[in-house]
Amino acid sequence: MADIPAVLDTVRSKRATVIANIGGGMLAMPYAAAHPERVASLVLVDCFARFVRAPDFPAGSPRTRVGANLRSAEQNTGRGVMIDAFAPSAASDERLRRAWARYERAAATPGSTKAIVRLIYESDVRDVLPSIRVPTLVIHRRDATGFGVTHGRYLAEHIPGAKYVEMPGRDNLIWAGNLEAIVAEIQGFVTGIRPAPEPRRILSTVLFTDIVGSTERAAALGDDRWNALLAEHNRLARRQLDRFGGTEIKVVGDGFLATFDGPAIAVRCAGAIRDEVRELGLEVRAGVHVGEIEVLPDDIAGLAVHLGARVSALAGPGEILVSSTVKDLVVGSGLEFEDRGSHVLKGVPGEWRLFAVAGGG
Repeated sequence: MADIPAVLDTVRSKRATVIANIGGGMLAMPYAAAHPERVASLVLVDCFARFVRAPDFPAGSPRTRVGANLRSAEQNTGRGVMIDAFAPSAASDERLRRAWARYERAAATPGSTKAIVRLIYESDVRDVLPSIRVPTLVIHRRDATGFGVTHGRYLAEHIPGAKYVEMPGRDNLIWAGNLEAIVAEIQGFVTGIRPAPEPRRILSTVLFTDIVGSTERAAALGDDRWNALLAEHNRLARRQLDRFGGTEIKVVGDGFLATFDGPAIAVRCAGAIRDEVRELGLEVRAGVHVGEIEVLPDDIAGLAVHLGARVSALAGPGEILVSSTVKDLVVGSGLEFEDRGSHVLKGVPGEWRLFAVAGGG
């Protein structure tokens, strides 16, 4: 806790808003109670006053979980598995998992990680909650899998005058999931002015992929075998997205929607996905387009996205179709194309000339 005033003094801040996430609340809450002259307001995002359940604290987790969690902390430190529990919406992002694993290895040894986790489990700051007299905002995700929503409700009920906001989501780490909505709540609480959401529009390459004949294949294989095959398809596709620097936006039906910084690498990624999943006996179609998209918290939107979906829908088995915009932008890349003529795309104004990647992509 002594680090908090040290930082404030260094940056010459007399009073600051203190924002804490998960275990950081164990430090922020006692500090705010003891030093209200330095804390303008307190924001607690997915925090808790005590972890382990007690007769007078039914919001806590069963004590039987403690031993298993301590063993996991010691055995899995440096592997990034914390993402699974505290940021499940980001668990499929292998680059993030590797980055988090590096963070774990740089931050602590397996033994010290176990000691830190044990310290958190043994801590209990419930007694200080009534003494917090600074304006306090408590935010908690409704379906959080690590520290459940009952923790947030408990804090809001026991901190005098606290404002409680319950949000959808399964994550606990503050940067995962609906970050923009959390920032808007904090900004509104601290400044009194809640920002109107402004769409973020950027130029991007969109890639759609889809398994050809998936309905018939699923019916022939049965649910269990099809789900296993689909899971392997998804694993291989994500490996190629990671290899080519694509950003997975979401799974669409039996395929993916992803974005890339440039069209040539998106086309090559589509070819790599197609070639790799052929080893599973699957054929995919793909569509690529470049245009301005609207970036939403967990999705993308805009005419370019609709156009990319329509282009993909017209592709045949194993075919990668692109718009004329893509073809014009990849001149000099070594990619070659075959003209597929002009098309009227449903929901998209005008006619669009489409091209198929030649030579296997």
